[in-house]
Amino acid sequence: MVILVLVWVMIPAINRWAIATVTVPLDRLRIATVTRADLVRDVSVQGRVVAAVSPTLYAPAPGTITLLVEAGSVVGKDQVVARVDSPELMNRLQQALSARDQLAVRLQRQRIESRQQALEKRKSADLANVALVAANREKRRADQANAVAVISVIDFEKAQDDLRNAELAHAHAVADADLFDERLAFELQASELELQGQQLLVDELQRLVGELSLKSPVNGVVGDLLVDQKAAVARDMPVMAVVDLTRFEIDAQVPESYADDLGIGMLAEILIGTDRYAGQLVAISPEIVSSQVGSRIRFTDRMPTNLRQNQRLTTRILIEEKPGVLTLQRGQFLESGGGRVAYVLDGNGLAIRKSIVIGARSLGEIEVLGGLVEGDRVIISSIEQFRSAESVLITD
Repeated sequence: MVILVLVWVMIPAINRWAIATVTVPLDRLRIATVTRADLVRDVSVQGRVVAAVSPTLYAPAPGTITLLVEAGSVVGKDQVVARVDSPELMNRLQQALSARDQLAVRLQRQRIESRQQALEKRKSADLANVALVAANREKRRADQANAVAVISVIDFEKAQDDLRNAELAHAHAVADADLFDERLAFELQASELELQGQQLLVDELQRLVGELSLKSPVNGVVGDLLVDQKAAVARDMPVMAVVDLTRFEIDAQVPESYADDLGIGMLAEILIGTDRYAGQLVAISPEIVSSQVGSRIRFTDRMPTNLRQNQRLTTRILIEEKPGVLTLQRGQFLESGGGRVAYVLDGNGLAIRKSIVIGARSLGEIEVLGGLVEGDRVIISSIEQFRSAESVLITD
């Protein structure tokens, strides 16, 4: 009787041994349960801290540079950090100022001469007017004398001719004075425009001279000095860089396989020690270099105060969020099974081989599209040791 009981108890174990072709101890396996949860698809990348604003200052003119700061110096916005001594530019400015003053003096002299010449023309017009008044008076006298026949016809006609000549002379004198005023006004306007053009040249040269004092465009720290003290510089030669320490970004290289999934505005999470900071993807490189896609991530909420240029940080880019899907913890079974095979525990000490379909992947989880149901206990460690067996006996 005892033997029958033992046989009856051992039958299930014997069946499992008979079905299974591979036996693996439980302590060599990692097991996870299929659950329904929100899946955040993301990618973890290594990035380096770069200054979002790091302007380079350039020499505005050829000359000799005088550096007023050293590399690493803290500077404020609009602080003078260097000066360029440019004798050529200063000489051009002095010549322009001299030419402007000469034009201004010439314009004043022209105005005086114009008023004097205009006065002469008006004087001639006024004299012609006096002659016209006298001719009118003589004409009236001749009319009265002719009425009583005390003047000869020749004298009467001469008085008429004199009046006509006086009228013509007066009309021409007035017209000549008016035309002369217009010509003088035009000449004065031309001289004023010439002076304004010279003033514009002076203003431009003064601006260039003002730019000989190089000012920091931001509050920050002086980076590398690109020239030596008292060195000769050419126009547009880089002099130094200023780093804005209040605006840092993360320069991250993302694997090429995620290139099509990236999009401007995606959220990110930046890990610094044990602290996490919110970020946002603000730039994506249009080209792929060494199977990597360059990207820029900007701090959106707050930025740590202890960051350093080129500091290495871990960044997590949130690509997609899927609510309420079947999820399973990631493991080596994905690589060893090609993402198409999984072994599910049946509760009787066996692991059954099943074909699965997976979807999105995150850093820690995968989306299960088929082959598994909620609550399944799946072996997530490497399944190479199972040698593609249909069932595997799991021993304690």
